[in-house]
Amino acid sequence: MLSDIEIAQKNIPLPIHEVAASIGLAANALEPYGLYKAKISFDALHALQEKGADISQRGKLILVTAMTPTAAGEGKSTVTIALGDGLRKIGKNAVIALREPSLGPCFGVKGGACGGGYAQIVPMEDINLHFTGDIHAITAAHNLMAALIDNHLQQGNELGLDPRTITWKRCVDLNDRALRNVVVGLGTRTDGVPRESHFQISVASEIMAIVCLSKTISELKKRIARITIGQTYTGQPILFGQLHCTGAIAALLKDALKPNLVQTLEHTPAFVHGGPFANIAHGCNSINATLCALGSGAYVVTEAGFAADLGAEKFCDIKCRLNDIAPSAIVIVATIRALKMHGGVPKNMLNSENCAALEKGFENLRIHIENTKRFGVPVVVAVNTFAADTEQEQGLVQRLVVASGSEAILCTGWENGGEGARELAERVAALCEKQSSFAPLYDVTLPFEKKIEILAKKIYRAGSVQFEERALKKLSAYAAAGYGSLPVCIAKTQNSISHDKTLRGAPSGYVFPVRDVQLYSGAGFVVVFAGDIIDMPGLPKQPAALNIDVDDDGVISGLF
Repeated sequence: MLSDIEIAQKNIPLPIHEVAASIGLAANALEPYGLYKAKISFDALHALQEKGADISQRGKLILVTAMTPTAAGEGKSTVTIALGDGLRKIGKNAVIALREPSLGPCFGVKGGACGGGYAQIVPMEDINLHFTGDIHAITAAHNLMAALIDNHLQQGNELGLDPRTITWKRCVDLNDRALRNVVVGLGTRTDGVPRESHFQISVASEIMAIVCLSKTISELKKRIARITIGQTYTGQPILFGQLHCTGAIAALLKDALKPNLVQTLEHTPAFVHGGPFANIAHGCNSINATLCALGSGAYVVTEAGFAADLGAEKFCDIKCRLNDIAPSAIVIVATIRALKMHGGVPKNMLNSENCAALEKGFENLRIHIENTKRFGVPVVVAVNTFAADTEQEQGLVQRLVVASGSEAILCTGWENGGEGARELAERVAALCEKQSSFAPLYDVTLPFEKKIEILAKKIYRAGSVQFEERALKKLSAYAAAGYGSLPVCIAKTQNSISHDKTLRGAPSGYVFPVRDVQLYSGAGFVVVFAGDIIDMPGLPKQPAALNIDVDDDGVISGLF
């Protein structure tokens, strides 16, 4: 059996201008990065933005999310890509919109994010590694800001910035736990002002969020200028714009604002742009990529990171709210293997039929079905099938889903590409024609504590919320400074509906602990840290980097 990367390497992609032509984009709308990937020019971007924002002209938006991830795998990206290909199989003009993979997971434990089997986007190696340099540009822009802040301290500190209050970290797009807590400015007087600082992974950076939420250079600069970087010695907030360096940061991000166009193995166009994680960031691809897809396709298949309690909630409560868009249908990806794992079956026993464990683990999927239906959009479950699945298990899942008010459709996209998602495509296309009543889950004018409580109780099924004192003080200060109507972005483990990664299945009635909060005034939301979650992941004992290699011909192996 061929590996994912071998399947991708055997594929013969179309020249990117031919892919663009299939959705009405002329060659001069592209800025090619080689033969098979390109950025969209600003002129073409603005035209697609206008069409994608027009309700009467834009395509139907389909959100793909998933049940809580396990070591058994769920295949959300695989199903997303297969569904896009499947819609084309049934004669629909479908376009895909995905996030860019981060280097951290590629060399860590999760692997890449280009799908799998015969449902992939290509060139797979390029996309998973450096792609068109967007994340590198975001990293450079973020760290230039950090350097400018420290330089301001060194050169006299005209603003009176208290070094103890600086909230702007540095970043790198790798899992590097040794950089979580650092001291900068050590040495002589010419080496800077000594202070404690921190690193986060680039995809959790506020700059990443700003790039994903900005439509134009002007908007990008406005958002960067209003980033809060710290306080004066008298407690007044200081914004980055007060350093008068916003233009330099935007210049580094000029090309990173443009969406990237690639294709699936079956040549379905795919806009791949922006890469915030959903467990520690807002988990959605860029609004520009989404608008380009909506302006060029009749059906747009997009995904939001991790499970529905994270990516889908943030997609609906942050991205859709801020951009006046709404999904016409939601697809929840599940596997029988993962359901059994949530039911207590160890990974080495998942190939054996176990309907009792499957039914127990189904409680996790049931909660995600209930959660997504709260947004007023039709929901369908895609069961990503594995060879070891039995007919009895498949039938049981379908019955349980029906009893939960939805329906389950088997998907063999990994093995059969778009053909394996034909039935799913037909059902999703039909759901898109149904009347929906999309609405975010909470009113942003509610107090921060109430917004967090609504998410904790309605989405995470907690019994109560416990706020640490420093979190309450910060939330009160944010509200007093005029930020009280911002949405909240919960940072928590992806491995449980709760804050605790050890709580599998469907935990409920527990205490949801809010440890800390951070104002992202440029992006336009407040990040809420729950449990022991941090924004710089570490590498596992056996990182994926151990398996990756490249030969003298430049052929990469071991990437998945």
